[in-house]
Amino acid sequence: MGTVGPTNGQALPNRRALYNKVLGMLVGSAIGDAMGAPTEMWTRDAIALDYGFVNRLDTMVREPSPEGTWLYNLPAGGTTDDTRWKVLAINYLLAQKKKNLAPKEFAQHILTQYQISIQRLKKTEGLAPEPYEARSREMAWLQEWAKVAQPFIANDLVSYSNALSRFYGGEVTCAGMLYAPAIGGFYPGNPELAYTQTYAISVFDLGYARDISGLTAAMVSAAMAPNATPEAILNVLRDVDPEHYFQSRLVGRSAHRILKQARTIVAEANKIQQADRKSLTIPLPKRGPVDTLMLTRMQKAYELLEAQNQDLPFHAAEIHLVNLTALLFSNFDFEKALAFVINYGRDNDTTGAVTGAILGAYWGADRLPKAMVTKVITVNKQRLGTDLEALADKLTDRILLK
Repeated sequence: MGTVGPTNGQALPNRRALYNKVLGMLVGSAIGDAMGAPTEMWTRDAIALDYGFVNRLDTMVREPSPEGTWLYNLPAGGTTDDTRWKVLAINYLLAQKKKNLAPKEFAQHILTQYQISIQRLKKTEGLAPEPYEARSREMAWLQEWAKVAQPFIANDLVSYSNALSRFYGGEVTCAGMLYAPAIGGFYPGNPELAYTQTYAISVFDLGYARDISGLTAAMVSAAMAPNATPEAILNVLRDVDPEHYFQSRLVGRSAHRILKQARTIVAEANKIQQADRKSLTIPLPKRGPVDTLMLTRMQKAYELLEAQNQDLPFHAAEIHLVNLTALLFSNFDFEKALAFVINYGRDNDTTGAVTGAILGAYWGADRLPKAMVTKVITVNKQRLGTDLEALADKLTDRILLK
């Protein structure tokens, strides 16, 4: 028998099954992040030249950065800010005692983490530059967020509006999508509640990015249901609209229009019935079976996606479109979907983290590739100090207490 959470009235699976879904969400997201980490922001051609066709975890040669990895040349399984944001959000959720998430409390949680990083930097001693560089990266990670959080907490609406308009240059970024999967996992099987709670705390999003953040959480929530289906997960984009975006004058709901674009792209790609190996620019996989028809269709999908690229790769609409296209193209197959996302390039670790979270929640940790699961858990624990299993364990208990 499952327990019933008073916040949503939905019957939850037993603890073991729920933990499997929670861990699947968290580890699936980390796998997507880790697969994209070596080639984050790269072009398709650059990925093909250095890594060939990416369908597994690989080592990386990259310098650390505030939003990227925090250590030089992490081994396969190393992650970036996309996983750090899930950790930050889960730690926030674990401390919640109220029924509804409060946007000011979430903003304060971020601001507190920023203040802690400043204090760590101030306490750094010695003449060696490396400790100062490391602490500076930790501080810089949240500095844009702190600029928005501070006036929001103080209820200074003019300063908050001005800071939000300058947040990462005023672009429609994927800010809320970084932590939305964790919120969705916190409300299993209740996508509407997951949407409303995520929307409430997504005070760093501009425009329809806030709707996309809510829908990202809602899709994860739908995937967490014991009887989840691909159709039910995708129907979230049509059926969950508590903020009435479909009624937007002249525009309608952009996030749903993006789903229609994804369906069109996949339908066009699937019209190809014969592999064209001579015209393939996608490298053939070095491991596993080679499906040239699938690669030919993938190449066509990439060409159609590129026509929709935004000015910046971390635009919420672009990540939403690539994620949905990958889900549809792969028929919700975990490895195929992530291979699609990662080899496309652009902000592939962020998109991979979103896609991985949805599919990880859908399949559960025990049905994800065991070698990938083990490697990501081990590297994050031993090299980055993040125990994904312990986090999933704590979050499962917290969900059952609701």
